[in-house]
Amino acid sequence: MPEIDPQTQTELEAAAFRRLVQHFRDRPDVQNIDLMNLSGFCRNCLSKWYKAAAEEKGHELTYDEAREIVYGMPYDEWKARHQTEATPEQQAAFAKSHAAADH
Repeated sequence: MPEIDPQTQTELEAAAFRRLVQHFRDRPDVQNIDLMNLSGFCRNCLSKWYKAAAEEKGHELTYDEAREIVYGMPYDEWKARHQTEATPEQQAAFAKSHAAADH
C-alpha cells in the first residue's frame, strides 16, 4: 500500500464514511434487521460508533443526535416512513446470528 500521510488518511476515511451514510439514506428499503443479519451492524450501530467517537474527542452528543446524523432525519420520522415489521424469517435469522456471536 502506498504511504499516505495521516491527514490524507483521515480525509479519505471521512469521505468513505459520508458515502456509506449517503448510501444508507438512499436505500431506506434495506431494513436494519437485514443489515444486522448480513453484516452484523446497522444504522443504529453506526450511530453508536459516531457518538462514541464524538465523546472520545470531548464532544457531547446524544444517541438521538447521532442517529439523526446517520438517518438524515429524526429516527422516529425515519421509522414511521420506512421501517417495516420484521418477518418471522428475519427474526429467526437475527436470533441465530446473535446466538452464534455469543459463543
